[in-house]
Amino acid sequence: MTPAMSPTPAPLVQDGSYLEALGQRLNEAVSKALAQPSGPALPNELVGGRRPIPTGRGRALGALITSELQAARNNSQLYRAVLRALHKPLSVLLSNLSALLLPLLSSPAFVQSSAPTPQAAFQLDDMAIGTDIDNRWDGLKSVRAGLISLIDRVTAPLITGIKEELLPLVDALENPAKPRKVNDTAHPSITAIRTHAPLYGRALTRYASTNPSQALLASLLISIIWRALVALSHRPIAAQTSPQTLPADKGPYTPSTGTQSGAFSPKYFSLKRSSSRPPSPIITSTAATDAKAFYEILSHFPRPHSQVAHEAVDEAIVHMEALVTLLEIADDPFFGANKTAGEIATEIQVLTDDLPMLIALPVLLRMRYFGSILDSGLGTVAALLNIPEEVYRKDCLTGFGRADQCGPIVGQRLLDEIYTGPVTDPSECLVDWLEAHLGQDEH
Repeated sequence: MTPAMSPTPAPLVQDGSYLEALGQRLNEAVSKALAQPSGPALPNELVGGRRPIPTGRGRALGALITSELQAARNNSQLYRAVLRALHKPLSVLLSNLSALLLPLLSSPAFVQSSAPTPQAAFQLDDMAIGTDIDNRWDGLKSVRAGLISLIDRVTAPLITGIKEELLPLVDALENPAKPRKVNDTAHPSITAIRTHAPLYGRALTRYASTNPSQALLASLLISIIWRALVALSHRPIAAQTSPQTLPADKGPYTPSTGTQSGAFSPKYFSLKRSSSRPPSPIITSTAATDAKAFYEILSHFPRPHSQVAHEAVDEAIVHMEALVTLLEIADDPFFGANKTAGEIATEIQVLTDDLPMLIALPVLLRMRYFGSILDSGLGTVAALLNIPEEVYRKDCLTGFGRADQCGPIVGQRLLDEIYTGPVTDPSECLVDWLEAHLGQDEH
């Protein structure tokens, strides 16, 4: 059973000694919130010689402050007096937290930590005390700003550390995985991300539990989604072999009637039995399967609570879902069956409405319905446009906003290259799609 939470302390009686008693009560509550827990420490629990502050202490302090403020809300003078009484204990809280955290924040174990850990000398959700307090009284603004700054100093390196671990794995999705004779068909990066995603998700839920850290969480999610879109959309489509199996060994010796040997020997019989197994399949992941797996992994990560950040992350996830669908179509040999070029272009147009043009382009330019232009020796969109790959990615593929700005420019340049450059036999589907995106349907 879940243990019952401590009841919210009853407000003090508002008599002549109320403010003095309130100040004493708040000072005691702050001291109790920062006190070390009793009992022996668990293995590996100590950080900088201190144990973690138990979860819930900050919330208990916040509940006490909230109850006193609500009790005085109908008396404006008393309400302002309570706000003034909060300044000293919250300033002490801020000073003590800063002193406790300074050694931790400067320690190599914290700065260079390669993975989130469940232990810390504080609880992040409890540090939020004071950030949501009524700040209409100027005297508390400095305290609130200090607490927000302190929380950012703690959460920013932790969230950034997770981001720095995920991005190389995401970038590696651009390179096709080597064929393997194993049951797991996922790309090695997908396997690694899937393994760590639950731990990262739980850690981010704690790290981003306060309003100041919501922007950091949104930045992390948008960054890894964008890099996944770039990597998976630029992965070359693997050549399909039929069947996808390892070269079979030479068949077993099978004597036939009238041969010189004329009889089964035990040697030949054993060879025939051992070779009766089917050849081991070559298992390799596709961009579509890896994109779908990455999309599903995103469910392990928390979403920002603030409306603007939440909507931005949701939009990025919609882009990822659209890429999954487009990559599945790119792998479908029957997608264009019994369809005209116009019908294919129209259907692709609908499917790519939720994708930035520069993400859809490399996929479409490898589809045979669009002429398989990039598979005909041109390599990449940058090569087709006669732009160095690193320059193209640095100038156009740094994020969603930059891609949206560069999309029409690259699209128009691509049309120009189709008619005057290396592409001498453009696909009608590609031209229709580009003109639709550039608003040139009537031309």
